Amino acid sequence: MPIRRLPPETVNRIAAGEVVERPSSAIKELVENALDAGATRIEIQADGGGLSRILIADDGHGMAPDQLALAVERHATSKLEPDDAGDVDLLRISTLGFRGEALPSIGSVARLTITSRAPGGDAHQITVEGGDQRAVAPAGFPGPHGARVEVRDLFYATPARLKFMKSERSEAMAISEEIKRQAMAHEGVAFTLDLDGKTTLRLPAEHPGDEGRLKRLAALLGRDFEANALLIDQSREGIRLSGYAGLPTYSRGNGGHQYLFVNGRPVRDRLLQGALRGAYADFLARDRHPAAVLFLEIDPLFVDVNVHPAKAEVRFRDPALVRGLIVGALRHALHAAGHRASTTVADNVLAGFTAHTGPAYSPSSPTARGFSGWTGWDRPAAANQDIPGLSEMSVRVESPPPGFSAWPDQSSPASVPDPIDQPLGAARAQVHGTYIVAQTRDGIVVVDQHAAHERLVYERMKTQMAEGSVVRQALLTPEVVELDPAEADRVIARADELAQLGLIVEPFGGGAVLVRETPALLGDTDVQGLIRDIADDLAEHGAALALSERLGEVCGTMACHGSVRAGRVLSAPEMNALLRQMEATPHSGQCNHGRPTYVELKLNDLEKLFGRR
Repeated sequence: MPIRRLPPETVNRIAAGEVVERPSSAIKELVENALDAGATRIEIQADGGGLSRILIADDGHGMAPDQLALAVERHATSKLEPDDAGDVDLLRISTLGFRGEALPSIGSVARLTITSRAPGGDAHQITVEGGDQRAVAPAGFPGPHGARVEVRDLFYATPARLKFMKSERSEAMAISEEIKRQAMAHEGVAFTLDLDGKTTLRLPAEHPGDEGRLKRLAALLGRDFEANALLIDQSREGIRLSGYAGLPTYSRGNGGHQYLFVNGRPVRDRLLQGALRGAYADFLARDRHPAAVLFLEIDPLFVDVNVHPAKAEVRFRDPALVRGLIVGALRHALHAAGHRASTTVADNVLAGFTAHTGPAYSPSSPTARGFSGWTGWDRPAAANQDIPGLSEMSVRVESPPPGFSAWPDQSSPASVPDPIDQPLGAARAQVHGTYIVAQTRDGIVVVDQHAAHERLVYERMKTQMAEGSVVRQALLTPEVVELDPAEADRVIARADELAQLGLIVEPFGGGAVLVRETPALLGDTDVQGLIRDIADDLAEHGAALALSERLGEVCGTMACHGSVRAGRVLSAPEMNALLRQMEATPHSGQCNHGRPTYVELKLNDLEKLFGRR
């Protein structure tokens, strides 16, 4: 077939297929145009899931009559500024829109009407129906300046596209989610969203900055996010990361609460999502996902926003730098949170309580079984002195002075602090051999002793690994692993690096590796499988990833097996020692799987349970 130029209408419809996939993507383009126009108030209306009608009204600087005709032409845009020589740098994009295809693409598949007024000018209107452009004409406009863009019968000119649309409800939900993302990135702009005549979102403009941003996020994600979010604000080599990330115990079952923005542009980027996942790797199980709203500010020259027609993806010039900044900033915030746990944990506990009006409590009743309280400090502790790192601390810090049967009162020497004033309080009882009940000055704390000590042991093991003191164990019989000659050469070439991780390997003829020592953390491991996994990783990534990842996983497993087990009776000093260690250990508010290690109930919460408030 001979080569032909496509008609302009066909070209526009092809572009529409790339840029306008569904009603929400059309709204995204129009809202970004309003934001680039300096709007401080944006109103969005959508009927029939956006397929019947879309209206975007803003108070931006508007357009003059001669600009209206240009606005619906392909590759005509106000978003790129030429230099003195008339050249345009496509890598220096400082606006949200840049392609100059959205309006002509929408006009080619729908009935598009744009009404606009520039400051000090008269309002004019232009209409495009299925690619047929009408002349600019005078029109009425309700405000002193701004624009109103109305889209009717989206995809009427391409009926086949309508078959791929989802239900009106699904399209409406996609529109709502898109407006939420735009509102998160621009807290200084007021947003109103009406779906089928009903206002579903009304957000006033907030003061720019961390406080205003958090108020906007609370309005969109709920007060629980506000109460359990950690402030993120880190910079590295001219790149700034800001926003908020949830505590590990405020995790979700999917990644739906992860919002990422690059220079104010909402994106779905695998690099950013992977960095977010990596930062929480030590704190969440594989099926849990952190909640976070992160904003990356970077020089436009170091990020390519022109790699996706819908501008949903970006490409960084130095992805390793960006990933390192995200992981480092999040881990710094999580470390600073200390033993803090999510407030929703206590809310869930309170929701599970029911009022009890049955018979009076009796120590011999079934409900009292498993309770191991005490009346003083005369309980023997010798039976549990074999708990590593816990019993010695209980003797050094928590044992009461000789002759005392209880903690001293306020008249006692200041050198012996009252544990009730500590963040996690003073241990009062152990129930079912699993949970420690402690009293604080304004409430109570319930601790899962196994989960708490698991985190303490895990953090201690990580510290040892960071200090390079990985203990090795010699194999009674060195193991020979047969490999492909090229694989064996790659493993031997990294022998020194593997030795730092506790794995000692030597060449053993052509295509074989001799393993003499393995990391003690791995215990009785599958040496054959381990070496083959390392060889595969070296071939794919050039780094011994399998071993380092396996060490991290085994650390968690060993911490679980080496911690205080559920059902083990602890003495009062040991329980208090555990509480003090939790207060001094970062991340102790959750175990290695992201579950909470303690629940705190304030006194007013207890009073509400018993009808005192």
